[in-house]
Amino acid sequence: MRKLAVLLCAALAIQAEPVLTYSKYFKGSQPENQFIIVNRNGDAVYKEAVDDDQPLKFQLTEAETSEMFSLAGKLGHFNHPVESGLKVANMGEKIFRYEDGAVRNEVKFNYSQDPDAQALLGMFERISETEQRYIDLDRCVHFDKLGVNQAILELEIIYERKRLVAPQQFLPLLDRISKNESFLHMARERAASLADAFRSNPSARANQP
Repeated sequence: MRKLAVLLCAALAIQAEPVLTYSKYFKGSQPENQFIIVNRNGDAVYKEAVDDDQPLKFQLTEAETSEMFSLAGKLGHFNHPVESGLKVANMGEKIFRYEDGAVRNEVKFNYSQDPDAQALLGMFERISETEQRYIDLDRCVHFDKLGVNQAILELEIIYERKRLVAPQQFLPLLDRISKNESFLHMARERAASLADAFRSNPSARANQP
């Protein structure tokens, strides 16, 4: 009975964790839908459909997570509009949502001039870009071995531009490529080099299983 009580308390504690959610719908884009969920403990999820039964799960660093929740706090946890009101091109409907116990706020916008909203959007866009690179690399590993080298090259590009988040999630794929002679030699070398770079990255080491 005591064990059950402890488990219930732990479950309630998990549910009480603040959560940030970002969604975007942009008709005609690829993908049209994006959903990102970030828990205060750094656990994160990326989906391209509400009913996606195989979402990508990864771990953000404490620094990344703290910055995102700090920006949400500066925005009043989305208790007021952030839309600029300017007549600009359609950039997709975006939604920021914050949940913490009884507090549940969300704000919709197309374009915002608020620097904190822009910074938070930028972080969500980095997550989205990273996970799209993961999806592409995973697809190539399974179905298009000749495309693996290009997929790794594109991954290198966003890493060098400091747009990659949670690099440790790529290590199993990169190790698989580097050790499998069925992939092109240049792809294997590039995968090994990139894996070494990720492992030497403090954030990757801190989050590696």
